[in-house]
Amino acid sequence: MGFEVFSQYIKDKSQVSDKDLLLIEAQSQLKRLRKRQYLLQEGEVWRFNAFVTKGCVRTYTVDEKGIEHIQNFAIENWWTGDRESLLSGKPSRFNIDALEDSELILIAKQPFDDLCKKIPAFSGMVNGILERSFIASQDRIQTFLSLSAEEKYLQFLKKYPQLINRVPQAMIASYLGITPETLSRVRRESQRPKP
Repeated sequence: MGFEVFSQYIKDKSQVSDKDLLLIEAQSQLKRLRKRQYLLQEGEVWRFNAFVTKGCVRTYTVDEKGIEHIQNFAIENWWTGDRESLLSGKPSRFNIDALEDSELILIAKQPFDDLCKKIPAFSGMVNGILERSFIASQDRIQTFLSLSAEEKYLQFLKKYPQLINRVPQAMIASYLGITPETLSRVRRESQRPKP
């Protein structure tokens, strides 16, 4: 099941041939995670490109007070991992764990780089993903710096409606950089009819 989801994603995003898909499949490994199981723990070196075929995972740090700070979520047809650790070979600052039973396709760094060299259409798809990811990161920073708690929540609802019922409210608050109490208040106010 896992590679079929990944294969369909690749076909939808690029002009990769069936022969090329076989090359990609040969380098792919399926990773199953139970709910709360780690894909990556802080201090480990991240060595993969990871694509979610089923479930939901989150990337987060834990500060010295034990408070979690969620960087992102990834559900079906989204990518996850620690790009900084992957490229630098340095230990990761992040944890990635499963919020639901999940399945991912993992391709190790060197085989992934080789696939990008051998398959121009695959490389083009990857570059497009990286560009969109960079833009999304800039957008997230701007949102974090300039919007009110209510505006952040409404933007989250608009951008990620598929996450609202899959992710606990306290984790959404952490992602938005607000307290769970503030999120509860904002949710109540946003559901009130406007005069």
